Amino acid sequence: MGRYRAAVLGTGQTKYVAKRQDVSMAGLCREAIDKALLDAQVSMDDIDAIVIGKAPDFFEGAMMPELALAQSLGAEGKRLIRVHTAGSVGGSTANVGASLVTSGVHQRVLAIAWEKQSESNAMWALSIPVPFTMPVGAGAGGFFAPHIRSYIRRTGAPDHIGAIVAAKDRQNGALNPLAHLHQPDITVESVMESKMLWDPIRYDETCPSSDGACAVVIADEQTADDAVAKGIPVAWIHASAMRTEPLAYSHRDTVSPQAGRDAAAALWKAGGISNPLEEIDTAEIYVPFSWFEPMWLENLGFVPEGEGWKLTESGETAIGGKLPVNASGGVLSSNPIGASGMIRFAEAAIQVQGKAGDHQVKDARKALGHAYGGGSQYFSMWLVGADKPTH
Repeated sequence: MGRYRAAVLGTGQTKYVAKRQDVSMAGLCREAIDKALLDAQVSMDDIDAIVIGKAPDFFEGAMMPELALAQSLGAEGKRLIRVHTAGSVGGSTANVGASLVTSGVHQRVLAIAWEKQSESNAMWALSIPVPFTMPVGAGAGGFFAPHIRSYIRRTGAPDHIGAIVAAKDRQNGALNPLAHLHQPDITVESVMESKMLWDPIRYDETCPSSDGACAVVIADEQTADDAVAKGIPVAWIHASAMRTEPLAYSHRDTVSPQAGRDAAAALWKAGGISNPLEEIDTAEIYVPFSWFEPMWLENLGFVPEGEGWKLTESGETAIGGKLPVNASGGVLSSNPIGASGMIRFAEAAIQVQGKAGDHQVKDARKALGHAYGGGSQYFSMWLVGADKPTH
């Protein structure tokens, strides 16, 4: 199978806030799109196709909004594709955009993902009754809390690990001017003192509800080479992977889902990575509740099973550590659900482009972008690098 090289030329993000009442969904998306085009130094005329992604339509109560948005997104006369893989959709949207380039179908693709959570209530949108399934009635936090309890029971992780992640990511978010929550004074102690919402998830260990959009411009090798020749740094896409599993089946491991392990193994193999912890410089991992950092560190193969919390506790996932995780502040600092996965992918690209400003990881050459969705059943990830892949 022929596979062409592709690179991220530019990224664009809005400032993430609780409520953007000054713009429609179209206006929100245009902000991110215009920033991405400017960053990539291309115009909408240069774009061959547009791939959009967002979380379930009932999060905002607008069915198939891409149809109404097509004109304002600049998609008239161009290919327009909608992607939906629950919370991982932002990552999946970037991967679909990349596949259109690596397959040789298009030269330049714009991928855009967004959420306007202020127009609905995701907590209760996620609590609708599902046939043949026990009702949760407590949104995502109530659904994932038992998975976290299982992780703690399995690994013997001490109680304060989640608080370490929350304090780290919020402190990182304070370095990112686009982050929704800026809490530079947060501490492990203050997190531990915050209210318990869904045992063992405390208030300060949960993601906010945000409005926002993120866009990336992905281009073919020739376009990327031309950009580099002009002094524009690009992020080469070394590998991408997506895997899915059913929500419920006998012996399903919700602590470390098979789909996540399979996607990570496929990613590392395609990217020529044999030791992720040694070879990856920084990672943007989808952590909506703080305990998911150690869980995903294991699921992704950075550390053996049961060792994730130890890497977190050692301080090695902080900026300046062996594997800085979520230098941007992560989902714990900004969470426009449909865009959250793409933000991880975009921030990974920004790091290897050296454009992350105050939250830049020194000498970042290879970075992971990761997203998950549904009941930990949809996984999407990509590996980007400062250098053109040799494979």
